[in-house]
Amino acid sequence: MPTRVAYLGPKGTYAEKAAVLLANLEKLDTPVFLPCKGLRAVIEKTANKDCEAAVVPIENSVEGGVTTTLDALWSFPELYIRRALVLPIRHALFSSGNIQNISEVLSHPQALGQCSEWLNKNLPNAVLLPTNSTSEAIRLVKGSKFRAAIGALNTKESNGLNELAYPINDVKGNCTRFILLHTKEVQQNSAILSFALSLHSNSPGALLKVLNCVAQLGLNMSRIESRPSKRELGEYIFFIDIDLTNQDKDISSKLRNLLNPICKNIVFFGSYPNHQIND
Repeated sequence: MPTRVAYLGPKGTYAEKAAVLLANLEKLDTPVFLPCKGLRAVIEKTANKDCEAAVVPIENSVEGGVTTTLDALWSFPELYIRRALVLPIRHALFSSGNIQNISEVLSHPQALGQCSEWLNKNLPNAVLLPTNSTSEAIRLVKGSKFRAAIGALNTKESNGLNELAYPINDVKGNCTRFILLHTKEVQQNSAILSFALSLHSNSPGALLKVLNCVAQLGLNMSRIESRPSKRELGEYIFFIDIDLTNQDKDISSKLRNLLNPICKNIVFFGSYPNHQIND
């Protein structure tokens, strides 16, 4: 049986590249890649079991956490992170015209944010228009002399377009962490443990108690990020990554036992290996 893998489409996105790499690392049996429109749709497709796996971005080194992914993970606690991949992101500017005539720049909001300083310096009067993906942006500017798109270099979608500038991302080390989601958790050698929690109340010292639980087990917290619960103002969900230096299989249960008295809800997304792709 082929393994259906959903990702943020259309074809030619960084997400597709990450999906192919993660499927190979996971040794998925005969993967079939399914491009979807919108990150939420990618995750819902897996949660509804229309496919077996999904690949989504969760964090960028410049723009921070991908909020749509974080919110969806909290909404679908039955999904598990099986593997992560850090992919270098190098953006190029494409158009059918030349840079002197560009008045509109299209791309995914994350790409626009990652190139904001370059755009402000080189195209200060251009209107920035968000699209569902970088590939969609590239297709939308074909034939236009006044529109440009930010996207990946050497993609099929960029054929026939002029490469106006490369690289244009503001930070040289710009990279995005993609995760492979699955409906089944597996035990494996892992580098990261990810979970999220909500507190009983927004009271003084409540979050400090959570951090003390992590420290009590001698664990290093490599990331913490908050998202509004969307239920009431001042109520937050905290997403936490823990570095695993040993293969203690009881870390999740130990953490849960310590956190249960102070947390309203806890969702463990699993422990998983993390891979780094170099330029």
